[in-house]
Amino acid sequence: MKKSIATAVIIGLFSPMIANAADITSVSDVHTRSLAASCAACHGTQGNAVSANNGTDSTPALAGVQKAEIISKLTAFKSGERPATVMQRHAKGLTSDEITALAEYFSGQVPKASATLKSQKLQADHAN
Repeated sequence: MKKSIATAVIIGLFSPMIANAADITSVSDVHTRSLAASCAACHGTQGNAVSANNGTDSTPALAGVQKAEIISKLTAFKSGERPATVMQRHAKGLTSDEITALAEYFSGQVPKASATLKSQKLQADHAN
């Protein structure tokens, strides 16, 4: 009786690990989405960049870009072959597996029409 209770307790303790072992891809997916979220500040949510409509946009949208192109550019940033101020720093911290995962993620995103931001003038007669 004691043996069967102990066995049940052990199975109960380890069953979440066994169930989650089959779901390893979701852990990887969460990690990839976390990495991709850090790209959103410049490249937009899910890789859909916002245009400032000032003709000087240098941050491209990543959504729908070919996987091989993203891998190539991130690898070039990482090695220093492709100079940049911010991207070299970001890419240096990525492993080759993370670069591949990000490329798969962004290449699978649906490109959306860029929302264009228009400059607005402040009114001098606004209330304090």
